[in-house]
Amino acid sequence: MVERWAATTTRAKPPHMVDLLLDAGALLGESPRWSAQEQCLYWVDIEGREIHRTDPTTGADAVMILDQQVGCIAPRASGGLIAALEDGCALIDAWGDVPRPFGQAALADKPEQRFNDGCVDALGRLWVGSLTSDKANPRAALYRLDPDGSLTEIFGGVTTSNGAAFSPDGRIFYHADTPTHAVRAYDVDAAAGTLSDGRIFHQFELSAGRPDGAAVDAEGCYWSALWDGWRVVRLSPAGELLQTVELPVQRPTMIAFGGADLMTAFVTSAGKNLTDAERKAQPHAGGLFTFRVDVPGLAQPMFGG
Repeated sequence: MVERWAATTTRAKPPHMVDLLLDAGALLGESPRWSAQEQCLYWVDIEGREIHRTDPTTGADAVMILDQQVGCIAPRASGGLIAALEDGCALIDAWGDVPRPFGQAALADKPEQRFNDGCVDALGRLWVGSLTSDKANPRAALYRLDPDGSLTEIFGGVTTSNGAAFSPDGRIFYHADTPTHAVRAYDVDAAAGTLSDGRIFHQFELSAGRPDGAAVDAEGCYWSALWDGWRVVRLSPAGELLQTVELPVQRPTMIAFGGADLMTAFVTSAGKNLTDAERKAQPHAGGLFTFRVDVPGLAQPMFGG
């Protein structure tokens, strides 16, 4: 039996129905990525050290278990996946294959850090950030991994790199350092692979949820999952709040769009570090949720390596 919740929105229309697709019980579900070729959703449980492949039609869920945490993944143009692990990135040539290191192990000498959120641009480059457990010292960073394996630090001074997404034309890059409650926008020089003119795109209120993973739809609106916020929100290209979709879990972590028409939203969530009372109030924490949207998402580029 599929459980459903009526999610209120800021628009004067019937609420979106939120469905529980998979009661996965993930510790830290993240990085949902739709595969148009396979018509399935890939996603990870970072702290569970798992990569999942979920068929939304049947609910079947295959799991790959890794020997270290996996912050994010993306499909590769040549098949398989790119995975950002604890200290570096790795290629997975086919489902079930052992990951093989790719590029520089940039975090090998930084045990307090691991790779976290990331996304691929139109030129097949992975923009991936790190986070640090030493919250008093924001030394994490955003990097660009090119298809030839070269890794470039884009900027530092970050605590928890999140919310990476590009505008439909690729000219704007969005990024959140989650503890700041702010999403920033940057101008992109695609040829050079650089960013400039960083500015506040949207500042969320304190104590009302922090911006985690994100996606951009075909109208250029930015969807953000709010950790400890019980919701995902849709922001206009100008940063104005357009829509709120409430969820039955406290810690949604990231949103992606898929399905044949790219009009199904998939939202991962986290079930770790909840009190007994919190867990009782949200028995499906760590689950994978879906709802239909009014504007399709964007087909995501694949990593070129």
